[in-house]
Amino acid sequence: MKEELRIFFTAMMFYTQLPCPKWVDHNPEYMNKSTRYFPLIGWLVGGLSFLVFWLSNFLFGQEIAIILSLAAGVYITGSFHEDGFADVFDGFGGGWTKSKILDIMKDSRLGTYGVVALIFLFGLKYLALQKVAGNLQSPYLLLLVFITYHALARLTAIQITFTSKYSREDESSKSKPIAKSYSYKEVIGAYVFGLAPLLVLTTIHWQLIVVLVPLILLYLISQRYFNKWLDGYTGDCLGAVEQFAEVITLLTFLVIWKFM
Repeated sequence: MKEELRIFFTAMMFYTQLPCPKWVDHNPEYMNKSTRYFPLIGWLVGGLSFLVFWLSNFLFGQEIAIILSLAAGVYITGSFHEDGFADVFDGFGGGWTKSKILDIMKDSRLGTYGVVALIFLFGLKYLALQKVAGNLQSPYLLLLVFITYHALARLTAIQITFTSKYSREDESSKSKPIAKSYSYKEVIGAYVFGLAPLLVLTTIHWQLIVVLVPLILLYLISQRYFNKWLDGYTGDCLGAVEQFAEVITLLTFLVIWKFM
């Protein structure tokens, strides 16, 4: 139990800016094992983002509450995934070879492709969350949606590491390190924590299980695309997939609610 707690806090240390106990360090062994809790970190980020939304909605109204909840998610994760999302657009937008794409993604400067991509990303998130919040009157159901879309997005991204290799041959990176080897415990843990919130949601609206279809397609297309151009993935690639998956999950929920 103590070891599992250490593994969880390792995941929290790498994937968020939340305070961790001082006895948690940058141990590569625990970093690999912490992958099993990556979707569980989505529960944490989604829950805290909802808390900010709920309090802000009471004080300022829905529009401001959505913006503050998005800002809270960015702060909690240190823009970890958004940074990867922007870097991927810069890299693939400006690079035509593997080495050039990797060099651009490694550059800490933000380019036009990345800026434009982030504008559309947050615009879609804002509008999607606005409609989701408008469709759901129950705060408990909305909390479950927040947790679900964050958990599913992280599961979608981490699947790529289970079936592809890390692309950077020198393993150089400007960002936080990522795990590169796994046991069955990491795979099972990721799927359990990634799918559990959705399974709870389907007990209320069974049609929501359909959200897995576009997420599986996103995983397959992303994996093939990154393998084609990079012979694998990087941390930025995972961040980009995670952000795409967040938006796709919210938009799919809206489509399902529209027709059910």
